[in-house]
Amino acid sequence: MKVILRQDFENLGKFGDIVEVKEGYARNFLIPRKIALPATPGNIKMIETEKKQKAFKLERERVSAQQLAEKLSGIEITIPMRAGENERLFGSVTAQMIVNELEKLGFEIDRRKILLDEPIKMLGKYEIPIRLHPDVSAKIKVNVVQIEEEKSTEG
Repeated sequence: MKVILRQDFENLGKFGDIVEVKEGYARNFLIPRKIALPATPGNIKMIETEKKQKAFKLERERVSAQQLAEKLSGIEITIPMRAGENERLFGSVTAQMIVNELEKLGFEIDRRKILLDEPIKMLGKYEIPIRLHPDVSAKIKVNVVQIEEEKSTEG
């Protein structure tokens, strides 16, 4: 039986692909779970329309991500942290801390889009990549500095 996939499905194909499967598999699994539709001319036409709409939406998202990447490319943020000997931090700079600093500048970015291999544990300057879209990335500069400790005067 030929079916048209309504979503990407491992081992079968991607959204919009027309695949040949056993009739029982299609009727008992794929169609009830809305993973596929029977490959009728009407359904094929409907999926083609959905494909065009999806492509248009993805292109719009890519363009807006590209504009955001251009704005982010010149950004440098400073994160003050407490550090001990050898410029080693007490704790570490995480993606959430970077997101909080970006929010102060008016950028709304999901922390999962910040690509930190591991948390930053030393003072210094870092270039951190941000994946805004599957095709669009930006890099921001993060400057981790020592907190200036206040000296208390007693007496």
